[in-house]
Amino acid sequence: MKKIYDIILAYEESKCEDFIKRIEGKKPLFIHVIGTTETAKIPGISAAGKYPELTDYTPAADAELLLLGSCKCIPGVPTTPEGIPTPALITMSALRLADVPTLIVSGGVKIRPHIPFIDLGGKSGGDIRSGKAVADAEEILVRARIAGENLSKLADYLVIGESVPGGTTTALAVMLAMGVDARGKVSSSMPYNPHELKIRVVEEGLRNSGIKFGSLSNDPITAISCVGDPMMPAFAGLVLGAARRSPVLMAGGTQMCAILAIVKALDQTILQNIAIGTTRWLISDRSADLKGIVSQIADVPIMAADLDFARSKFNGLRVYEEGFVKEGVGAGGASIAAMAKSRGLISKAVLLEEIERNYERLVMLRRS
Repeated sequence: MKKIYDIILAYEESKCEDFIKRIEGKKPLFIHVIGTTETAKIPGISAAGKYPELTDYTPAADAELLLLGSCKCIPGVPTTPEGIPTPALITMSALRLADVPTLIVSGGVKIRPHIPFIDLGGKSGGDIRSGKAVADAEEILVRARIAGENLSKLADYLVIGESVPGGTTTALAVMLAMGVDARGKVSSSMPYNPHELKIRVVEEGLRNSGIKFGSLSNDPITAISCVGDPMMPAFAGLVLGAARRSPVLMAGGTQMCAILAIVKALDQTILQNIAIGTTRWLISDRSADLKGIVSQIADVPIMAADLDFARSKFNGLRVYEEGFVKEGVGAGGASIAAMAKSRGLISKAVLLEEIERNYERLVMLRRS
């Protein structure tokens, strides 16, 4: 696949080239959307926390790490059950290298971060198996849309990432409700992708909501309310508000497909201003199919930061090459923005050096 700088043009190559031309050398604003949900506490669903109950803390800790360079609500940094640190380390490193301003937006969380953030008034999400996942989804989206309209005036373009444990499961549920066949195609932060568990959980939620495949293709608010998560209306609202006037790089993996479906259902006219930014690990993931899902929704460009940790001096980073984590906290999009802003001066090698410095400071020194 073709590359510009260390950015892989993964899907709709010519559109990727056009998007990069529009943003290179420009100043972005990074917005990180956080949310929590009871779905993440289903055993085996999420690796965003050493224990399922700790997933309530992960989004707040990720947000603190981005703004403060360390976490306040937990000691150390969020880790997987195997002890692998949050991809927020990648995001923080990229944003700091490129001097990109960052804002945190909450769609609804149980644990509030100890930093300034925009609160859209939402509540933490429920278990999608109940069919009652998100309260006030429409109000969250309306408020986020207003925020997006105004935030887009502060920068040349927006990069929007997310942190919501269990998010690929809720994304699968919303996509099936909206008629996007994502069965066996969503990614996972674990090397073994628990597709069967996710499908079983999603089917229970759809059944208890009385939702058939595609029955809510034009009603994303109801889909989110029944089987989504509070990140979704916040993220989609920001995109809907901002993409009317400036480019928006949606930073993430297969969860971005659910956001894309929601946005398309509400305003198709802004799709030409949208791209998806992810990592090489995500587009190389044989257990998922980001391009296959996107192609069902809209032909928006997909770019991937060509990150490579194979030669890292830290095992906690090298294991990314074995299928752990892959993406999250807008890591791919933030890396792409840093590369584009610096016109390639921030390369994957430069970025790895910074990530290793932060890893040593936050992970290794704490262990010693």
